[in-house]
Amino acid sequence: MASVSSVEQQQFNILVSNDDGISALGIRVLANTLAAAGHRVTVVCPDRERSATGHGLTLHRPIRTEIVEGIFDPAVTAWSCSGTPSDCVKFALSAVVSEKPDFVVSGINHGSNLGTDVLYSGTVSAAMEGLLEGIPSIAFSLSSHTSHNFQPAADFACRLVQQLPQQAIAPAVLLNVNVPDLPSEKIKGAKITRQGLRRYIEQFQKRHDPRGKVYYWLAGEVIEELPQPDVCNNNVSGDIPSDVEAIADGFITITPLQYIMNDLQTIQALSKTTWLS
Repeated sequence: MASVSSVEQQQFNILVSNDDGISALGIRVLANTLAAAGHRVTVVCPDRERSATGHGLTLHRPIRTEIVEGIFDPAVTAWSCSGTPSDCVKFALSAVVSEKPDFVVSGINHGSNLGTDVLYSGTVSAAMEGLLEGIPSIAFSLSSHTSHNFQPAADFACRLVQQLPQQAIAPAVLLNVNVPDLPSEKIKGAKITRQGLRRYIEQFQKRHDPRGKVYYWLAGEVIEELPQPDVCNNNVSGDIPSDVEAIADGFITITPLQYIMNDLQTIQALSKTTWLS
């Protein structure tokens, strides 16, 4: 994958979070790689795994935080937080960082966040919290739950933060980035993609605890579907692949997301009817 040697290296103030927790290898590789590139890195993330928490907030119990040492590069300032990924970013912006970060970066998640995964993802929600505060934000995920090959994604993160300020993008943007589990030399490149469709066969497995009481464990199998007709993508060029398609072809996917979820097509259609009058 080609490097970006022509871009003048800039140093940024970057807030890093995740949903896999303070001990996750993905955030360690990401934060240390950004710090090694000269960026000022602050980590604030959950004290344990908080996957699939979506954009939840902690409202009915106290949030406890502490400074963490010995996990990250000494140049990285790190905190753990008992709350959700969104709590972590809110706390960081309010009580940890002294000035507004140039970027909020979330990840590297252990497992992809493609298609409808973004609705549940704590990784994406942490980045979305940055977007809500007007900060360019990026969520990074590795498309494997078992691989520990996080370095290609971390290296791409360094290149991406260097390129973004020079692009014609909105002042605040959220990019959902998924990186295939491949060696760097086998990654075909990066593509701008649209959010695709990813469905699961849901299963609630019935089990019994040691006292004989019944409980259920949510499990399921992902169905990697190529995109079906999707009204939400009607205004997107057919030349732009979905994230599901592109990562299956060996590309890094970059999907711009927003928090305003208006269905403009339906708004326009219903506004022309008289059934409400």
